[in-house]
Amino acid sequence: MGFYSRRILPYLLDWSMSSAELAQYRQSVLAEVTGTVLEIGFGTGLNLSYYPEAIQQLVAIDANPGVHALAEKRIAASSITVDHRVLNGERLPMADQTFDSVVSTWTLCSIANVEQALAEIHRVLKPGGKFFFVEHGLSRDAAVQVWQNRLTPLQKVIADGCHLNRNIRQLVEQRFGEVRIEEFYGEGLPKPLGYLYKGKATRSS
Repeated sequence: MGFYSRRILPYLLDWSMSSAELAQYRQSVLAEVTGTVLEIGFGTGLNLSYYPEAIQQLVAIDANPGVHALAEKRIAASSITVDHRVLNGERLPMADQTFDSVVSTWTLCSIANVEQALAEIHRVLKPGGKFFFVEHGLSRDAAVQVWQNRLTPLQKVIADGCHLNRNIRQLVEQRFGEVRIEEFYGEGLPKPLGYLYKGKATRSS
């Protein structure tokens, strides 16, 4: 991981992802999170202030060690005890059926082997456990898809592997049988970057 990814990108992400528009989606998707919680792609810790008060402990992972310093400031100010680790979501060291809830916000776009990461999320959830997510991805609008496909090679370079054109619904439904997803354009966001998938997937067994 190079200088840009470790030293510059964390600050760009913190600035670009901390808007009030995105905060409303964070708050909405985190409202039902319960029990033992794993967050994939913790980043700079922007979700921390939106977890329900009942959440007392959180395991938080991110593959980029550069976000650690920014995240630690938010962890120190939070009432939640956070076990913060530098880990890749494709290979989790946690035992099977460990967590009641797994959370991912604007993360599945950037994981190289996203199918493997979703398999790991499914594996570490308890039966009946839930995967809560809000992600951006492939629009249903063919004209917007054209631009998403054109811009993704550049986006991958400037945003550390981020894809604008992943079909998040299809990816999640391939792994989970019970899935509820809302699809919409995010408020105030350019359409190629702002087609959002917000939902909940349940592990049945």
